[in-house]
Amino acid sequence: MIETILRKHLLPSEDYIFGFADLTGLLDTKFNGFNYGISIGKHLEDTIIDPVINGPTREYYDHYKQYNKDLAVLTKKIVSDLKNNGIEAIAIEPTVTTDALDTVYLRTLKTDLSHKMVATRAGLGWIGKTDLFISKRFGPRLRLVSILLKDQVTPKTKQVNKSRCGSCRICVDICPIQAANDKLWDINVDREEFFNPWKCRTQCVEFGRSMLGVDARICGICVAACPVGQNNKKVI
Repeated sequence: MIETILRKHLLPSEDYIFGFADLTGLLDTKFNGFNYGISIGKHLEDTIIDPVINGPTREYYDHYKQYNKDLAVLTKKIVSDLKNNGIEAIAIEPTVTTDALDTVYLRTLKTDLSHKMVATRAGLGWIGKTDLFISKRFGPRLRLVSILLKDQVTPKTKQVNKSRCGSCRICVDICPIQAANDKLWDINVDREEFFNPWKCRTQCVEFGRSMLGVDARICGICVAACPVGQNNKKVI
């Protein structure tokens, strides 16, 4: 039932990936009872990502914003459909506002739910050296969103517990603020051990102001540089 509903909404199917996750014991208490999740990823357009070499372009910024809006609308429609079929579900927004990042989440730069965590538990990919989610199909060229469920779902793919980046350090070397230290992620490694999100945020703020003239937190250099998923051809 759940998969049928998803496939009805995730069109064209080649633009999306999705998976089911067991999140028992991993979520904030505010989500009590919702121990399972759906991770959905939508492929970003290669023609818009490829030019992001020295910082964000206006096209990338607009694309990023539009995808967040589209995914928010999409998940609400899916949740409505699920509820109409007796399945309790919560749609989690694909991103938080700039104001929330600068106030509520400023101390840790961690939100109430990590879409990347749901995606790794669903077996869709891993966390890269610059804290990007690297999907098996699209690499980092995607936006993620999550839906939480009370009903038990069985993951179809084994969860990913460690990085598959190996010795590749393209994103480490290309980062203008050197926010990563080349250490590999796994589920027992805290983010701050391999990546400095405050350094990244500082550079993203500067890019938003100097390159786009907006108050935004955006870069995209490592998204464009990662060899995994380029042109939707490389699959690990």
